[in-house]
Amino acid sequence: MWGVEGYPEGLDAAELGFQRLYGPWKVSTPGDARRVLEGYDGAWWIAGGWAIEAFTGVRREHEDVDVSLWRRDVEKLRLHLKGSYDLWANAGGRIQPLTDERPEQPEDADQIWLRQHALSAWEFDVVVNPDRDGRWVFRRDPSLDFALDEITWVAADGIRYLNPEVALAYKAKLARPKDEADLASALPALTDDQRHWLADMIDHLHPGHPWCTHLR
Repeated sequence: MWGVEGYPEGLDAAELGFQRLYGPWKVSTPGDARRVLEGYDGAWWIAGGWAIEAFTGVRREHEDVDVSLWRRDVEKLRLHLKGSYDLWANAGGRIQPLTDERPEQPEDADQIWLRQHALSAWEFDVVVNPDRDGRWVFRRDPSLDFALDEITWVAADGIRYLNPEVALAYKAKLARPKDEADLASALPALTDDQRHWLADMIDHLHPGHPWCTHLR
């Protein structure tokens, strides 16, 4: 069903306002990301709710797929997708295309939006992650860094996912209903080491956070 001026029914005011300005989003999956990134010569991984679902096997609805890669590899990604997808840097809601003439990503842009052309829906919101000497820098506390193999795992389908405890450490800041549901589904499957890591990290980032009562 379609609502105002051809937009899908059921959109809240904020989403409708967004789509009127920038266009609609397509709900993509990790499998879609793997298809688009086939042959890409760089590390990438899936974070967010899809990372939790891959770990638990518990299905839930998703608004998008959180693809992450190194910030230093944005130009590599642009060249890989040239001719099939356009890259737009998003700096706090200010977006601009990355082109042959202007390939540089703004310093304050932490996301790259992908779509095939101006008349198509956005398909991927790529989070660009900083690194320190090749180690993954934790954006919630940039003083912390880890080897990529420490904080990710590779599923049977060959897709690399962010570890559940790390994904939940990100989610703790907002603790939205979907984040609470992700915690509930992941908690029974976490190892003792994962629970302790998550509890210690949330204590560090958000002292007194109610999630810690479930983790101790």
